[in-house]
Order: sequence, then C-alpha cells, then structure tokens
Amino acid sequence: MDDTYFMNLAIEEAKKGLATGGIPIGSILVKNNQVIGRGHNRRVQHGSVIHHGEMNCLENAGRLTAKDYKECTIYTTLSPCPMCSGAILLYKIPRVVIGENRTFMGDEEHLKSKGVSLTLMDSPECFSLMQDFIQKNPTLWDEDIAV
Repeated sequence: MDDTYFMNLAIEEAKKGLATGGIPIGSILVKNNQVIGRGHNRRVQHGSVIHHGEMNCLENAGRLTAKDYKECTIYTTLSPCPMCSGAILLYKIPRVVIGENRTFMGDEEHLKSKGVSLTLMDSPECFSLMQDFIQKNPTLWDEDIAV
C-alpha cells in the first residue's frame, strides 16, 4: 500500500459526499498502513460549518492518543483550509498527502512552517471532481470556502 492506494480511498470518500448531495472532498487517516479514519465533506448533509472532509475524517476516527496522531498520515483530496490545517497542527499529524491544490490553495505554507511534511499528488481525478462540482454548484462552493 502506498500514497496512490490511500488517495484512491480518499477519492472514494469524495465521491460518496458528491453522491449524497455534498461537496466532493474526501479524507483518510492512516496509521501503520491501516485506515483508522475516513470521511468526506458533510457540511451540506449535516447543516454543519465544520464537517469539511478532514474534520469529518478525524471525527470518524474517534478519540485517539497524542501518540497515535503523531504516527499518522492524513490524505485529503483538496488542499486543507485553515480550519483543517489547525486540526492537523493541534493533533501533531506529521504528514499530509494532498490530492490537488489548483482548485484551492489551503494553508500549506503554515503547515510547512510548523514542520508538517506535505506531499502533493496533483491528481487529475481530484481536480476534475472539483472542477465539475464548481461548474454545477458555484454558490455552494463559494459558501464552503467562505467567499
């Protein structure tokens, strides 16, 4: 199992979100090559301001020890926003694998400045999912990124 394998799982999560009327952003939390959390953007479905893909993934992982988080990689189909980056920093998750950041450049520089390792996959599938969604739902996208 490698980054491509886990990113494909995050893409599956993004597609689940899209299929249920939400924004196609997915996330997977991995420790020792095992998925311990998965989620997707559920802001629309939950009427929530915080259920971005990464936040939903962390919520679904349940309570973990500080040691557990320090041994994890979080995979996200889109560059993490300041809120999600804050959670990554709070729990000291050392590595983030990003599907794409052309659609939205999150708080990557802040993560790097705090020592978080970032891997950008620049996935055409992640990019296409977001571009198709934004074309069909520009108002919802603007709401999601607080424009």
